[in-house]
Amino acid sequence: MRLTRVFVATELDEGSIVDLPAETASHIAKVLRARSGDALVLFNGDGRELAGEIESVRGSKVRVTVGRAAMADRESPLAVTLLQCVPRGDRMDFVVQKATELGVRHIIPVLSHRSVVRLDIGQASAKAQHWRAVAIGACEQSGRNRLPIIDVPRQLIDYLGVPPQMPRTRLVLDPEPAPIVAPWSADAALEIGVGPEGGFTPEELEAFRVAGFHRVRLGPRILRSETAAIAALVWLQSRYGDMGST
Repeated sequence: MRLTRVFVATELDEGSIVDLPAETASHIAKVLRARSGDALVLFNGDGRELAGEIESVRGSKVRVTVGRAAMADRESPLAVTLLQCVPRGDRMDFVVQKATELGVRHIIPVLSHRSVVRLDIGQASAKAQHWRAVAIGACEQSGRNRLPIIDVPRQLIDYLGVPPQMPRTRLVLDPEPAPIVAPWSADAALEIGVGPEGGFTPEELEAFRVAGFHRVRLGPRILRSETAAIAALVWLQSRYGDMGST
């Protein structure tokens, strides 16, 4: 039987006792009906997994004793950054969840000219916090012990105007019948841009070109924004990452 995995945003040392986050504790106590003595797996994002044993359950409060730690590296050798135009509704939740499961290292939400979603500063910060919680849940489910970085949403043009801090192969999806495909090779760091519901404007595609992005497409069919993101990540991980290693 697979043990419940729990993210705890604090230092975890063998022999210490920690209180689980309120929402997580409530789920474990009321939904999973955990009891004292039940085993858990704890992680805090530093790459380790630690054995945990529930010491007490009082109402919706759960206290856990931290046991032995072990390294469990489940990160892809391909460091993928997903530059994602925010789709409407809860579709970005889906993108964040599945991208995390597929091993993406960094998610940069952006708003483009044709984006349906519009966010002010407060809304953008709140969205980023919400998506980080979605990513934590995806890490708990998938076995990842490191969290992806999720930025606060920003304007696409603002992002493209700033050179990347580290060298990387840069790609942008373009569903047109004959996108410009320059020679490129995937290395240990790769970035891929995915457009909004209405696609990128010609001016935005030109900005991508100036920023060093190569235009590629995933086949003859036009995919929804959230479908394109997941299809692109599966393609990259299968060809250059760890999904094709077995």
